[in-house]
Amino acid sequence: MQKKEMKKESKKGQIYNLNDNIKTHPALKTQFTFGQRAADAVATFCGSWKFIIMVLTYIAIWITLNLTGFILSWDPWPFIILNLTLSCLAALQAPVILMSQNRAAERDRINQKYDYQVNRKAEREILKVKKELETIKSYLYKNLKEIKEK
Repeated sequence: MQKKEMKKESKKGQIYNLNDNIKTHPALKTQFTFGQRAADAVATFCGSWKFIIMVLTYIAIWITLNLTGFILSWDPWPFIILNLTLSCLAALQAPVILMSQNRAAERDRINQKYDYQVNRKAEREILKVKKELETIKSYLYKNLKEIKEK
């Protein structure tokens, strides 16, 4: 997913990108290995409608060719070879998809921890501003009383 480009003009007329100021956790900036990128690509493709439709089409063609091919019926009715190929596909897909999900879960944990730290900092800053506003408010009330007394 692409980040939305947000630009703002400074007081001096310079345009700068607001996304440059957003800090990300160093673990999220790491380069993935070929295997990790491949696992993510496989998980993305296998979780799509395109893949589901392709597998269903493959199964339908396999069954149709074997039921109508009286002479060259290479996999008769219980379709043992088809069952074997689908089992192998599932056996190979499962660990790859789990690797991708584990990496996504780790990224989510890091993001959650980082968001928590940002929220705590924001809370402290809000409390600081609230305290300053209370100080200003008490100062204004004090001065208002002095003005009324005159």
